[in-house]
Amino acid sequence: MDKLKRVLSGQDDGNADGSGILERANQASTLAWGTRMKGFLICFVLGAFCSVLATCLLWIPGFGLPVFAVLYSVGNICALASTMFLIGPLRQLKSMCAKERALATIIMLVCLVLTLCAAFWWKNNGLALLFCILQFLAFTWYGLSYIPFARDAVIKFFSICL
Repeated sequence: MDKLKRVLSGQDDGNADGSGILERANQASTLAWGTRMKGFLICFVLGAFCSVLATCLLWIPGFGLPVFAVLYSVGNICALASTMFLIGPLRQLKSMCAKERALATIIMLVCLVLTLCAAFWWKNNGLALLFCILQFLAFTWYGLSYIPFARDAVIKFFSICL
C-alpha cells in the first residue's frame, strides 16, 4: 500500500530497478487472498452469465445477433480477466503471451474484434456467428493449455475419430 501511495503522490523515485510500468502497477496493487477469490468468482460468474444470456437472446428476431455478439464477447473478456485476480495482471499477460498460448490468444482476441465488426459494422449475421464459434474454439484451446497433456489428448482423440 505504501508503494501505491508513493506512486500516486509522485514521490516514487522512478524505475530504479529496471521494472516496467506494468510490474510497478502489479506490485502496487496487492490484494488479500480473500479479496482475490471474491474478485475471481464475481468476474467469472459475470462472464458465464453474460455468455448464457447471450445465447438465450440470440434467437430474438431483429436485434438478437448484435446483442449476442456483444454479450458473448463481454463474457469471454470477463472470464479471461477473472484469472487476473488470482495471479495478477502482469503474470496473466505474460502467461497469455507464452509460446504455448500465444497463437490461441491472438486468434481469440482477433475473433473477438471481428465478431463485433461483423455484427455492427458489416451487419453480416453469418460471419458474426462464425467468429463467435472461432472465438469459443480459441478460448477452449487457450484454456486447455493450462491442463497438462490436455491438448495432446484432444489431438489424439480427433486423430482417432478421423
